[in-house]
Amino acid sequence: MDVITTTGLSAASALTGVEVVERKGAGHPDTLADGVAEAISRAYSRYCLEEFGAILHHNTDKTSLLGGAANVRFGHGELTAPIQVLVNGRITAALGDHTIPVADIVTTAARDYFASALPLLDTSRWVEVRPRLTQASSPGAVSAPDSAEREASRQRWFAPRSLDDLAERHRMFSNDSSAGVAYWPLGIGEQLAVGIEAHLTGEAFHTEHPYYGTDIKVMVVRHGARVQLTACVPQIAAETPDLETYIARRARARDLIAKLAQTIAPEHHVTVSVNTRDVDTRPELYLTATGSSIESGDEGVVGRGNRANGLISMFRPWSAEGVSGKNPVYHVGKLYNLAAAEAARRLHEETGLDCAVALVSQSGRDLTDPWQAIVQTSGPNAILASRVRRVLADVMEDLGTLREQLLDGKLATA
Repeated sequence: MDVITTTGLSAASALTGVEVVERKGAGHPDTLADGVAEAISRAYSRYCLEEFGAILHHNTDKTSLLGGAANVRFGHGELTAPIQVLVNGRITAALGDHTIPVADIVTTAARDYFASALPLLDTSRWVEVRPRLTQASSPGAVSAPDSAEREASRQRWFAPRSLDDLAERHRMFSNDSSAGVAYWPLGIGEQLAVGIEAHLTGEAFHTEHPYYGTDIKVMVVRHGARVQLTACVPQIAAETPDLETYIARRARARDLIAKLAQTIAPEHHVTVSVNTRDVDTRPELYLTATGSSIESGDEGVVGRGNRANGLISMFRPWSAEGVSGKNPVYHVGKLYNLAAAEAARRLHEETGLDCAVALVSQSGRDLTDPWQAIVQTSGPNAILASRVRRVLADVMEDLGTLREQLLDGKLATA
């Protein structure tokens, strides 16, 4: 592993500088797509572990959602066309003679996730799951007349005869040349985006305010101590009897956000706007049947929304990899992004400096030995490469713990 350390990272705690930060809420179509893909991967992985003691090759990170159609009015909301879940990817369908009920696993996991994310949605009626799965291998397997007894592992990547055909059981290596990147700590704008969305979509808030939905978007622009925040907050049609109630609750949402922002960023002046697209006289309002725009025409795609840290931060380093739905065993597009986040946190705790970490893989290289590791920090001097090596060695040694957290659903991927 080549280690590069450098300086020049702006301190997130500084009152100077600029942030532009977006967070797509729990009910946003892109967040739902990430959640579905990850739920399917978890369900499939658990099945494989229970039946075979190992996770077979799979990836559902190209999953997308097509919105349904809905009819809403004050006091009433209903879907009129189903949401379609297009599960695009590859999943091993059998281990030797043991056929895996892939369609059942995929459909159940997708509907269960929607039932949890959008409790007002009748998933048996309005969620249509359409698996589009293959078992074709990536390039690499070269056929030859005399190769019958020394088949390339690629030929059995999605059609293993036994666990012995899983290449990673012989040597755990990077499946791709890719990069994972993360940083710590969060800036004030990032803390506002995360804290406000998490509060507004949390269980306690929903219990107290059942008339708000979860397809919330928070956009924050910070320039020095001045913060401008705009949020989209849906309301539930069945819980909203008339326009006056809608307007009052929109104002209440703005007041709640402003109060929470003051708690998170007391040294900043925060201006809050809510549902700026509303036209009350028409009326054209953010009124929904389920609390999410996926009910009516909108689409969601894995990797198009929040990064693995739950944010889209415009002036921060980030990877375009869609983390959700990737195989948790060896897929560097998943593991290196999450490992970089853990390394950044540990280095910050040790040094007190703001840290950005990039881990670069090289296809075929040992998974726990990144090809390149780059660490940028705040402060006048770069940290010692030896410290970075030690921290990264510990983090990569702990990949098993990271996988367990993913399989338990305790580690967010978007």
